Amino acid sequence: MKLTLLVREYCHLCDEMSNDLAPLLASGSATVELLDVDADPVLEARWGDKVPVLLGGAQELCRYRLDPAAVLRWLRDARVATSR
Repeated sequence: MKLTLLVREYCHLCDEMSNDLAPLLASGSATVELLDVDADPVLEARWGDKVPVLLGGAQELCRYRLDPAAVLRWLRDARVATSR
């Protein structure tokens, strides 16, 4: 299972979300790909200043601040879906 964290350099909220996410994923149940929105014109046009944003697939899980409950719910649902 893979999460995507959209970030930009010099963004303290992005750093906070990344740091806060690490303990939730310490079990190795998912990986996180960090994408810098400023490095991709399509991402920058789509997300602009609306970062950090955490995506589970195409689903937005949280924006600006980590929502641990939403992440844990997504992990649980993704685990169930892959076990079918």
